[in-house]
Amino acid sequence: MPSFYFTVVFAVTVLAMVGTKLWLASRQIRFVAAHRSEVPKQFAGTITLAGHQRAADYTVVRTRLGMIEVVVGAALTIALTLLGGVQALNVGVTGLLGHGYLAQIALVALVIGITSVIDIPFDYYRQFVVEERFGFNRMTRGIFFADLAKATALGAAFGLPLLFVVLWLMDQAGALWWLWAWIVLVVFQLAVLVLYPTLIAPLFNKFEPLTDEALKNRIEALMRRCGFAAKGLFVMDGSRRSAHGNAYFTGFGAAKRIVFFDTLLARLSGSEIEAVLAHELGHFKRRHVVKRMVVTFAISLALLALLGWLSQRTWFYEGLGVTPWLAASNNGLALVLFFLALPVFLFFVTPLGSLNSRKHEFEADAFAASQTDARELVNALVKLYEDNASTLTPDPVYTAFYYSHPPASQRIDRLLRRV
Repeated sequence: MPSFYFTVVFAVTVLAMVGTKLWLASRQIRFVAAHRSEVPKQFAGTITLAGHQRAADYTVVRTRLGMIEVVVGAALTIALTLLGGVQALNVGVTGLLGHGYLAQIALVALVIGITSVIDIPFDYYRQFVVEERFGFNRMTRGIFFADLAKATALGAAFGLPLLFVVLWLMDQAGALWWLWAWIVLVVFQLAVLVLYPTLIAPLFNKFEPLTDEALKNRIEALMRRCGFAAKGLFVMDGSRRSAHGNAYFTGFGAAKRIVFFDTLLARLSGSEIEAVLAHELGHFKRRHVVKRMVVTFAISLALLALLGWLSQRTWFYEGLGVTPWLAASNNGLALVLFFLALPVFLFFVTPLGSLNSRKHEFEADAFAASQTDARELVNALVKLYEDNASTLTPDPVYTAFYYSHPPASQRIDRLLRRV
């Protein structure tokens, strides 16, 4: 393929992605605003008009901010690729460090650093303006920047050695380097799943054993009924950062643990918490976690194989604004360009992942209804929708494209049919 054609394909795809994202966001804003003045009949007795309008306003503000992020992100992608940003960085880095592994690692780190720095103002604005305006923010600026420093340090501690291994395999493992790299990445991801609960998560939050004996007994009884074993029940100090509530499973294999946000425990009753947990258990009983991991690993294998093929094609580099070295390794360049271009093309398969995720959520709801009172899950969901200011009237097209969870009305309708 001539590089010019690939340049055109890439540029058109970027424009199509941006146009689609802005169109979807505009639909969401118009639809939510159009239904702001009236609580849906299904929720008229449980959600106040003020709560419904707050959720609508919160959704609109977040969506508008997201539209700005879309434009800035696309502009950065074009600047780094077609406008020569990566080319300039590559020439500068190799001029200082040569063409070895250090230069390639530095190039990848620089690009990641640039894209991450661009995100910081948006994260800051979202936290201290949007979340603050709607009463969700409890994070101090000290915590915000401490979290950023910790995340950066962890990324470097884990990512740089992994990057070196991948670059070494690209250089030394022959034509099938991508297969060996995939094995390394799978082992790494599984190791992180095991280590995250005890080594990584405590760097950001405090985790205390659940002390409410009545709730603990209720949850342990549910786990016995479902044949589920966990290493412990913990309460996380989510209220240090946000008023949003949640509960989740973390870890892998014998290291699994159940974590409740303290904000969730403060809001829901024991029977409602049990129903929410039954939903989460449903994901394990229906093997959603394993299925998603298998799909993720299969896709990553296919993408690495694609990278292995593209890295040998001159048009891939030149089509994205870079002149590859003829007498030196271009592996660092290949990684950078691939992971800049990949989200652009994968964006258009987003609805498939969203659809599958919503299907899993319905299955987990059905499991919860079989193990607990469906009405308790309905009550919990209504409280969570209200407390988290989740809109009850999302645009159907936007929902189909993006939503990983079914809209509130659909979930509750299905649950009530099981009562």
